[in-house]
Amino acid sequence: MTSLMDAVRAGRTAEVVSLLDGMTDAERRAFFPELKALRKELRADQWTPQARRAYPALHAAGAACQTGAAGVAGWLAGADMRWWPASPGVLIDVLGDRSPGWLGDVAHRIAERPPTARVPYELMAGLVRLSGCPVPTTEAYVHGWVDHIGHVWQRGDTVLDRLRKDPHLAQLTAALFETNDIGGRLAWTPDEGPNSWTEALAQLTAQGVLDRKATVDACMARLLRGGPVADHRVFLRMLRAFGLSRDEEREHTADWLALAADGASVVAAHAQSVLASLALDGELTARQLAEMSGAVLFRTEKKLVRAQLVLLGKVITRDASTAEELLPAAAQAFGHADSEVQERALKLVERHVRKVVGSDVREELGSAADQLIPALRKRAAQSLGVSSVASEPVPYEEVLPPAPEPVRLAPAPESAVELAEEVGALLASGGDVAAFERTVDGLVRHAYRDRDTLLEALEPVVAQRWWDEQEPRYAFNVDDYFSRHHGSSWHHGLVSAAHGLELLLATLRGRVRTATLHDALRRETVTGGCGHSALAGAFEARIREVAYRLRSEPLPFLLSRPTWGTGLLEPDELVARLGEYERLGARVSEADFAQALLRVRRGDRAVAEAAAERAAALGTAEGKRLARWLTADSPTAPTCRRRISTDRILVETGEIAELQQDFPPAFGELGRPVTGFRDRWHCYHWSEGMTPHWLALLPERRELVAVRMLGDLAAVAVDDTRGQGSVLPQLAESGGEAGEAVRLCVAYGLGARYPEDRLAAVDALLVLAARGQLDADRLGADLGQLIRRGAVKPSRLVESARTAAATGANATVWGVLRHTLPVLLADLATGETAAPARGLADLLAVAAECAERTGAREEVPHLAGTAERRGSSRLVAQARRLHCALVDGVAA
Repeated sequence: MTSLMDAVRAGRTAEVVSLLDGMTDAERRAFFPELKALRKELRADQWTPQARRAYPALHAAGAACQTGAAGVAGWLAGADMRWWPASPGVLIDVLGDRSPGWLGDVAHRIAERPPTARVPYELMAGLVRLSGCPVPTTEAYVHGWVDHIGHVWQRGDTVLDRLRKDPHLAQLTAALFETNDIGGRLAWTPDEGPNSWTEALAQLTAQGVLDRKATVDACMARLLRGGPVADHRVFLRMLRAFGLSRDEEREHTADWLALAADGASVVAAHAQSVLASLALDGELTARQLAEMSGAVLFRTEKKLVRAQLVLLGKVITRDASTAEELLPAAAQAFGHADSEVQERALKLVERHVRKVVGSDVREELGSAADQLIPALRKRAAQSLGVSSVASEPVPYEEVLPPAPEPVRLAPAPESAVELAEEVGALLASGGDVAAFERTVDGLVRHAYRDRDTLLEALEPVVAQRWWDEQEPRYAFNVDDYFSRHHGSSWHHGLVSAAHGLELLLATLRGRVRTATLHDALRRETVTGGCGHSALAGAFEARIREVAYRLRSEPLPFLLSRPTWGTGLLEPDELVARLGEYERLGARVSEADFAQALLRVRRGDRAVAEAAAERAAALGTAEGKRLARWLTADSPTAPTCRRRISTDRILVETGEIAELQQDFPPAFGELGRPVTGFRDRWHCYHWSEGMTPHWLALLPERRELVAVRMLGDLAAVAVDDTRGQGSVLPQLAESGGEAGEAVRLCVAYGLGARYPEDRLAAVDALLVLAARGQLDADRLGADLGQLIRRGAVKPSRLVESARTAAATGANATVWGVLRHTLPVLLADLATGETAAPARGLADLLAVAAECAERTGAREEVPHLAGTAERRGSSRLVAQARRLHCALVDGVAA
């Protein structure tokens, strides 16, 4: 062990620097292999006290003991070095005796690293200063420079003072405008004063320290390039601080036009104001203003659109000769999605149409008027003195997505190797019900046929699972992890489908004791807890019984493996499987058979009765049980009633007798009453991936699943939770009655806080409509009551309704909203609310658009009274629009 390596290991950095100073290059290189070996050793566990002590000295020694610039740069910026690095001063000291060209090469190499490498700016700047090389303008260097300049509290000067002293100010300022995501760093300094980046650069530009034209052009180019919101705000503030003269504004007319058309909202507003000033001073041609209007009038920001229409009106008022060019530009807004914008544009055209001389311009205006909503179109035909060229209205045709077709499950993999690959994929990224059921059935089949071959194939898949290690890394053992309880307290059970799959794998590998598996079967089902307990208990009961049978008496295959991806099982297949069990002399698993009964299709009575005869002919107890189940009366819906609290509506159900008879206790829980408001603080079913598996428990009785998930769906609207709405499309694709619980689930989803949950609810709405299972009247009434109670915000429902209507489902959306609106308008009519619900005007606008497109003609309670109210508020305007559409009944 050498003295240098002793000092490095001990972390004596000062001694290491002293020893290196006395060595030749050859002597230094001789130590590098030992330093590399030490680095490899420390990487194994870099968080130990020994590693943290040695790393700074190792960082300095490794940089000094190499001669290649690329190698030194890689060592300095190493990911393992960044946690306990040597100080920049020490690194510059050990490298300071190299040639300037070599130091410059290293400086540029480390500056080219991404900012995430966290190379200290002081190191890069120090090497640049020593070498005298051109300053790097990379992202990492500019980020470091901005942070360094902005940390004024480290010294007594200001940002302005430090920038003025910087020898590379011009180069780095130019690079500043070309660096991505720099706005957030610049925003850390104050907006005003000498410590403000924007004011500091403006002063330096005004004083001639920075070239004004180059700086202004660079700032304008940065805004044109786009980027994050923080960048837009900072560089726009900087551009304003430059205080452009009228000549400079005029010089950048093309840039202002581009920013007004495509810039971020705040930037476009500024560009629009500059162009408006130029236009009103006569320094913008009518053609340029028309070109600008063609872009701005179709932006989504209503404020920009309104301002543009006002500008057009002012210019035409000042110079009537511009009317023939600017009115057609204004008429482009006739096709705007917002009816209020259409009306503003029409008023503008009506006010100045007399200034138009050419008949071709009038014809152009008349043609544009065909884009207006029906009420405005009729008005335009009268006020503009032109007849509509639109053809007769085409009868409306609803566009709904095709009803989803069920997907048949593929057979379990034939070879153990293929099965092991599917197991690995399922553990790594999860999967749907079909993948899980295929995999579990495959494990059961291969364990029955050739257990040794299966275990050999699974070896690489389970090798990295913690429960397969000889010495588990966690405080609790494998049996605790997979058992139902820890000592005297209840365990969380199987918290996900992957957890259940791991239980089967650990059982096959012999990591779980037989006594643990058997004990889990004997314990009674927990009846308390959250509303999910019955669903989770039934899912878990089958998996645990399968695990126990894998150890004690392997099953030949699963009886409950579904035929279709929704969980539905064809009765003929179940009869055939029972026959094969009889032939093999296999004993039926109680939980597996119970799950098979709940999945077997009974909706087609002819098929069910034919299968019942064959089942009874088997002569087995299970065959007779299946025959009785298939020929029993159609399942009756449980008695249900609503429970209403201040801000939500839930559903309670009574007991279901048929699920209480001849079913194991865990499955009998599915038939027990469900209460609407029970303590859910102890709910541990946080895995969103479990909800499709719960639906697959009862594929012909989704209402029983929906009533237990209703609290979660209410939370996405009331409590602004996220992700629970993802189950809604599968709920819509499942079978059975779409009753109150399903309907309320969709209603809450349509009012969810997050867009992905609302989109899932829209998908569910369209699927139910396509399958003819949507009760639009009741869904609309439910939404009205939820809005009244504050559970659903109208603005969120507006977004969902617009999304659904945009797919072509205008009649479906209208069918819902025509029952939502009366509930809300009634409060206005009776004075029960001091002010209309926020977003009600937008809801009326969506309803009006759907009514116009479908040609609906009917009376909506309380709508006429709202339309007759005084004033010109958006609420009243949209109520009048809807009322007019329903009275005229003309499809757009």
